[in-house]
Amino acid sequence: MTAIDPTAHLSAEQIEELGRELDAIRDEVIADRGEKDAAYIRKVISAQRKLELASRGVLLFSFFPPAWLIGTAGLSVAKIMDNMEIGHNVLHGQWDWMRDPKIHSTTWEWDHVSPSDQWRHSHNELHHTYTNVIGKDNDLGYGIMRVDEDQKWHPFHLGQPLWNFINACFFEYGIAAYDLELGKNLRGRRRKDPEFRARARAVGRKIRKQVLKDYVIHPLLSGPSFLTTLAATFTANLVRNLWSHSVIMCGHFPEGVQVFERRSIKGETRGQWYLRQMMGSANITGSRAMHFMTGNLSHQIEHHLFPDLPSNRYAEVAVKVRALFEKYELEYVTGPLPKQVFSAWRKVFRLSLPNGKPKADAPDREQELVAA
Repeated sequence: MTAIDPTAHLSAEQIEELGRELDAIRDEVIADRGEKDAAYIRKVISAQRKLELASRGVLLFSFFPPAWLIGTAGLSVAKIMDNMEIGHNVLHGQWDWMRDPKIHSTTWEWDHVSPSDQWRHSHNELHHTYTNVIGKDNDLGYGIMRVDEDQKWHPFHLGQPLWNFINACFFEYGIAAYDLELGKNLRGRRRKDPEFRARARAVGRKIRKQVLKDYVIHPLLSGPSFLTTLAATFTANLVRNLWSHSVIMCGHFPEGVQVFERRSIKGETRGQWYLRQMMGSANITGSRAMHFMTGNLSHQIEHHLFPDLPSNRYAEVAVKVRALFEKYELEYVTGPLPKQVFSAWRKVFRLSLPNGKPKADAPDREQELVAA
């Protein structure tokens, strides 16, 4: 948390009342969800599959520049849809209430090198439980960046803008690495742990499957367009990774978003958990198309408050949530995508530089980080 606590004006009773009001918003959506919501996700899945199939069909003729551009653009959008509005949200269990075995968090597999079950553990159980808690939330700085002024600075941090850019380009592999907690588990005897080795083998199998599909089978099916299809697929994956990374960065790293110490969540109540989600997330403003392409993570605050609600409901929920921010005199961090991207990257650069010694009574937060 920043030196000036933006929630200090709230009493314990107000925080718990805030929690009850947020519970009421969630209960209202749960009671109302139904066939309209089910139809929405089925329509999105159908559209994504048709777009991917059509794009790959166009890429059969990708040696013609117009076909390459159209096919690459379509495949990029299809991959973003698969990861953001479909995969991320299905794996959150947002559609489990439908009891459709084909659209269920326990059976869904996505176009991503991180196996679904490992991602669900690291993202749903850890990230969403310990949002922005240093040393508990692996998504915070991805284990490779300094994320707070009180965290001890090392010369290694000078390179964090570069590390972050590389991570953005190969984001799905970065996610797989910190799902495995690769840095921590490769040290000492942990690399021999049977559970870690089994999870590492599962990631290896998923990577081989993805590489075979994207860089062998589909290019070979293109015949004389092998090399251009190969380039198109690499470009589509790059675009998907850069977009996903940008959306996630904008949701958790811009100026105004709070970071928390481990000790701050000891004995945390339901209301306090809600408040941490509110202060540890940021939104992105934009059109309906932009919200859709972010997987509705442009409503990151609402998503962190209610990660299991259908994503198509976040826009309506956001109106009520923002009213609560105003009622309790809290800052609702939001802005257009360029502004949020600039803010997040400015923070990356700022924290890559030394800012003097941490305060005498501050813990060495570097020791609290869990390496990805």
